[in-house]
Amino acid sequence: MAENKTKKIIYIVTGANGFLGNNIVRKLQDQKCEIRALVLPDDKSPALDGLDCKKYFGDITNIDSLKDIFDVPKNAEVFVIHCAAFVYIKAKNNQRVFDINVNGTKNIVQKVLEINAKLIYVNSVHAITEKPNGEVMTEITDFDSTKVVGCYAKSKAMAAKYVLQMVKEKGLNACIMQPSGIIGPNDYSGTHLTQLFIVFANRKLPACVKGGYDFVDVRDVADGVISACDKGKAGECYILSNEFVPVLSLVNMCADVLEKKRLKSLFPMWFARMFAPFAELYYNIKKQSPLFTSYSLYTLRSNSNFSHKKADKELGYKTRNIYETVKDTVLWLKEVGKIK
Repeated sequence: MAENKTKKIIYIVTGANGFLGNNIVRKLQDQKCEIRALVLPDDKSPALDGLDCKKYFGDITNIDSLKDIFDVPKNAEVFVIHCAAFVYIKAKNNQRVFDINVNGTKNIVQKVLEINAKLIYVNSVHAITEKPNGEVMTEITDFDSTKVVGCYAKSKAMAAKYVLQMVKEKGLNACIMQPSGIIGPNDYSGTHLTQLFIVFANRKLPACVKGGYDFVDVRDVADGVISACDKGKAGECYILSNEFVPVLSLVNMCADVLEKKRLKSLFPMWFARMFAPFAELYYNIKKQSPLFTSYSLYTLRSNSNFSHKKADKELGYKTRNIYETVKDTVLWLKEVGKIK
């Protein structure tokens, strides 16, 4: 990004302690700018330790707590990268998903309008209405929460619709980024795919489920988001995907990196679907996140044939080989002691 000699450049990153958020902060350090990282007051994650950013404590669901991080000089050029979200894969509805993903986004939009900043809103491909029979899915602007499955997807569709509405009605300078299944290093929050690698590496995964999804490296998504700060057009959406990969292939890439025996056993999908509600109940009692739920199993059977050609053309978006992603993830997990 070219240095602006007349204006101070400020990046405000919400959800900065999260998986994507901390990778974005790491990438931004290469630029001459001020990085403001919004984290929850009670978040003890080490994700930002040692990084060149200033932490601000606040909650996107409490607009008053956002006052300090949005207090910027009048002549500053401000980019707000809104990553904060509640990723939820359980079957049961959860009002907090809508409080954070919808109402929290509305609060961010209000603050962005107040300071005339540019918003790069990180949404999800789950907000896109699924096409049948493996048809290619491209960007849409007619988001409809009644046509997607699960409260997480519905919340993301509602939020995307609101952002585009504000572009039209209030002149909001915003574009929407829609990553597919994110994997990669620096996952201090322990997302489900990272947990899968840990469980397998520590010899606690006897078999895997059939199915797969479009998976993308978190660092490639971070690059795409940062590129959108300069190149993303107001009112436009950009899919940041990579390629379809079966879950078993991901696990066996992990095995190859660790020089362990490959996994061959697959649970039949009907068995996994039958067992999923009991698994959710068991892990709720243990206060842990289940590896697979009814919703995640639905996702692994869904059409994830997403095209990222628009992002390639307009943002200069690039993706790396998924084996490199798995290798770097496993090596990072060993480095931080998650894999014995």
